[in-house]
Amino acid sequence: MSVSHTAQRSEKSSAGLGWIPWATLVVSIAGLAVAAYLTYEHFTAGSTLACPDTGVVNCAKVTSSQYSKVLGIPVALLGLGFFAGMTVLSLPPFWRTSSPWPARLRLAAVLVGVVFICYLIWAELFQIDAICLWCTVVHGLTLVLFALVVIRQALIPPAS
Repeated sequence: MSVSHTAQRSEKSSAGLGWIPWATLVVSIAGLAVAAYLTYEHFTAGSTLACPDTGVVNCAKVTSSQYSKVLGIPVALLGLGFFAGMTVLSLPPFWRTSSPWPARLRLAAVLVGVVFICYLIWAELFQIDAICLWCTVVHGLTLVLFALVVIRQALIPPAS
């Protein structure tokens, strides 16, 4: 396939789906903000999570549990890295490029993100016996990103 044909294909697919790249950028920035807040709270041992600390909804119990770190790395920091990467990959130049790599990286990242949040949801429901509202926002944003990226991938016309 020639470079000009690839560029034309990319332009055609971008024209009909112009809102998806912008939506991924907005969702990624929202996730970045929530993950930054959770990271700040983790490192300052803050109690301003604006979340009840008793009963089933208990952010403090979730964010201070053994499941709040993976291999010694705070889950909040991993989330911050994920959303920072997704924000970069959602910038307009990375949607317009004729290279397939940004799309592949976006898809791989959201796949890893969804698998990871499934693990975290399992931990909240079956190990910690508590749910963090802020974490649930991150989980929801990750699922929305997953849907957007998968839909975008599915709607790109196949190469001729």
